[in-house]
Amino acid sequence: MGPDRLILQPPIQRSMNIAALTRCRRAVSVRTALAVACLGFASCGSGHTGPLSLEGVHVVPHVQSSEMRYRQKTDFSLGARVEVFLRNTSPGTLVIPPTADIRARGRTPEELLTADEWAWHDLPSAWGGEPLRLPPGGLTVWSWNGKRAPWGTNTQAELSVLLPGLSAAVGLPVTINDPTVWLSAVTCLGSTANVQPDSLMFHVVNRRSGPLRLQACRLWLPENNTTWRALLPQPWISNRLDRFPADGVIAPNDRGGARVATGPLPLTYAALEVRFADAAGKPVTLWAHQRIKREVFDISGGWVASKLGSSNTLHAVPYLQTLARMHINAGMHQHVPGYSDTPLFEKYPLKYMNRLQPLDQYDTDHVLPRIHAVEFLGEPQYGGGKPVPPQECWKAFSPYAPTRLPTSVTHSEERVWRFYAGISDYPHYDAYRVTAPSPDAWSRYDRWDGQRIRWGSPLETIGEMSRALRELSRPRPTAYWSQGPHHDWEGYGGRKRGSPTADELRLQAYHGLASRITSLYWFNLSLRSLATFPDLIEPMTRIGREIRMLEDYYLEGDAVGHERLLRDGRLDWDLDVVAGPRGALLFALDLNYKPDPKDRVFQFGPPRAATFRFRVPAYVSPVAEVFRIDADGLTQVGHTVDRGIVEIRDQASRVAVYVVAAIPGEWARIEARRQALVAAEDSLGFDPGRNPEDLAVLQEMARKK
Repeated sequence: MGPDRLILQPPIQRSMNIAALTRCRRAVSVRTALAVACLGFASCGSGHTGPLSLEGVHVVPHVQSSEMRYRQKTDFSLGARVEVFLRNTSPGTLVIPPTADIRARGRTPEELLTADEWAWHDLPSAWGGEPLRLPPGGLTVWSWNGKRAPWGTNTQAELSVLLPGLSAAVGLPVTINDPTVWLSAVTCLGSTANVQPDSLMFHVVNRRSGPLRLQACRLWLPENNTTWRALLPQPWISNRLDRFPADGVIAPNDRGGARVATGPLPLTYAALEVRFADAAGKPVTLWAHQRIKREVFDISGGWVASKLGSSNTLHAVPYLQTLARMHINAGMHQHVPGYSDTPLFEKYPLKYMNRLQPLDQYDTDHVLPRIHAVEFLGEPQYGGGKPVPPQECWKAFSPYAPTRLPTSVTHSEERVWRFYAGISDYPHYDAYRVTAPSPDAWSRYDRWDGQRIRWGSPLETIGEMSRALRELSRPRPTAYWSQGPHHDWEGYGGRKRGSPTADELRLQAYHGLASRITSLYWFNLSLRSLATFPDLIEPMTRIGREIRMLEDYYLEGDAVGHERLLRDGRLDWDLDVVAGPRGALLFALDLNYKPDPKDRVFQFGPPRAATFRFRVPAYVSPVAEVFRIDADGLTQVGHTVDRGIVEIRDQASRVAVYVVAAIPGEWARIEARRQALVAAEDSLGFDPGRNPEDLAVLQEMARKK
């Protein structure tokens, strides 16, 4: 029997399941033509205005899932994260001290925090210290995160700024609109030879009733890292835009963007201004503000550094070989004597994820290529039982703002993590769906005909959370801690196995990947964990190989569609699309699994006949190749392409990944990449996932711990 309902969204529709989210709206930056109120010392008739103009507003509406289940009541009063782009229109340098009287709706930021109306802000009073010196024509960006509906979309906020020497405040009316066009992803790219990116990719969603034509873009950059809050305009770029579609016209209810050849970019904060014209020739400008960092797909092993007898696990070559074979290139550690300062690091490099202090030891040209991100706050929504306020988290990251080090924070509870949105450069979250601690209430899910279990929760909620964090963080990229083996978990709810099965592990990772994360962190590939659950080494190796085969698609792409298929009224498949100018990745993730009442694990059936219909953006045209990929190779599949719909006929279960290539030769390129990855794995000469003798070496080392 065929599916009884197929939710096939048009390409512009939200990438989340609409029925599963309340008021899912996207981030947008819209330039506004707002006149600044006249200063008190100058008459309105004189033509004089204040020294600040409001160039644009970037609104990130909050989202909240209705699929997740919690013991505490979920608050569906949704606010928004707001960035305002302010330019100095005066002929001289504008000095804005932290003591400047700046108010929103008549109240100071501190009053709004105390009243629990804002979660955090970075207006000048938060920074303290030296005043902001904004040169003539310079731009600065201020942000706040409104907690609930009074500070959500379809509201306004009068921002008043009273500076020393002015007799009256400058009034800046900020409209917090629900977006109709937005920058959905901004990613800086480059070669492995240089930590500095030399291009950027931006994706745009057009939800307007008419087309938009991409004209030009420019960056706003600081003079140096220490003056990162004062941004200066760079030349407009129009002839170095590799547009998609090629004519630069984004049809209504479709997507597009461009890759921009920028030359080497400084590792600091920047604003991106993108200019369009609508059908009538009227300008439309989008804005984004984020840290410049060269995006690479890193795969972390978690807490890889630990005591091993009188040494460290990072001194143990067999352990390092195991991680390298699994394509792990990062971990929760920083400088480890005997590893970081020896040829071991050059041969088996693991990027740093930690506090990375003292700063002058890590913010160096030599060490920067070794760094994934600053990550030391743990899970602030928990905070050891008492949540750490978002403003305190922002404050903990503030010393890193003048550096070249990107920050990352672990979000842990979807019910409240919107309050923490925007406080880090590269946000990620952790959530594990079987036999592990979790903030959601597993026994409250009734996904299996009312059957309720305590040892696990729906695997597809990983996708639900991944999409939510992505939307709250737009256009910044995001990452995900995926559940791997962990020696310290015990069985929950009568389940004996303390870690996921290979299928449970694979589905969790792919629900995150299908939502377009750009790094994946396994929890937790300690030596002891790998020795305890060796049956997961090869499954994780395969996932790592598949990521490396397709990482260009993740890095260059954007999540453009999420659909859910039902069969006879029951969940059947989740379909997801990640697309870019190279082509699209199509994901079919199996929802037809059941909890086994005896072994208390999730069981999947054999491959079954399926017909999948994926909608891809207009720029993925013409289609040159369509094929299925996995770690073992590439396979031809029956397919048709018609007016943006790619229909695939296949036998599938668990995870199926398809490539729709917009340029010829992708089959050959990806297969060559796969063969090179297999050769690199074999060259290590150590394979504990398939060789019992090698596994015995690891397990003996673990006993020394």
